[in-house]
Amino acid sequence: MASSEEDGTVEEKENNNKKRTKSALATAWLTFYNIAMTAGWLVLAMAMMRFYIQKGTHKGLYRSIARTLKFFQTFALVEVGHCAIGIVRTSVIVTGVQVCSRIFMVWFITNSIRQIQNEESVILFLVVWTVTEITRYSYYTFNLLHHLPYFIKWARYNLFIVLYPLGVIGELMTIYAALPFVRRSGMYSMRLPNKYNVSFDYYYCLIIVMLSYIPLFPQLYFHMLRQRRRVLHGEVIVEKDD
Repeated sequence: MASSEEDGTVEEKENNNKKRTKSALATAWLTFYNIAMTAGWLVLAMAMMRFYIQKGTHKGLYRSIARTLKFFQTFALVEVGHCAIGIVRTSVIVTGVQVCSRIFMVWFITNSIRQIQNEESVILFLVVWTVTEITRYSYYTFNLLHHLPYFIKWARYNLFIVLYPLGVIGELMTIYAALPFVRRSGMYSMRLPNKYNVSFDYYYCLIIVMLSYIPLFPQLYFHMLRQRRRVLHGEVIVEKDD
């Protein structure tokens, strides 16, 4: 009996050691990732400010930062993986919607349609994204290091109240500005007849994307408001079952 109890204790210790090792590796990776993303968005912010100071106009700004923006925004797909494997306790669906909508805006709207790259709405959502991401990744970094300054915590859960709606306005206005060019060019569309016998109209796809903001935006916005109450005011949030 004593031998079996000892074996059980040894096995339990080994399992605990493995869990601690995995936790330490996950924390180290997440710390590195968030520091890198904070630095990346800071580079974008400085590049935008330098361009505007030198040129005195926003025209041409997007093209000057496009490569850096595409890299860091696309790399954020890693965050969906973090949720999927459980090293971050956040909904895969919520994270996936947020990340993929950003990537869609970058690759399939702004990058693909050069005629809209100088629109003021593009600059609007770029500025909002940049401030939001610097704040968000800084918050995660300091939180992981257990040295979270209150002003970063405050900024994380207060700035979004204004920035989130402004970002949505910028995105919707950019998609709306793209519609005439998409309709004239027929880009990403498939007309019948074709060998695949499939029809797809990117113009109407974009309209559907715009309409999808109506149900999605309130859900994500109120999710952040609930998080704000929990973090800043210590409220216990009970999620209702559907």
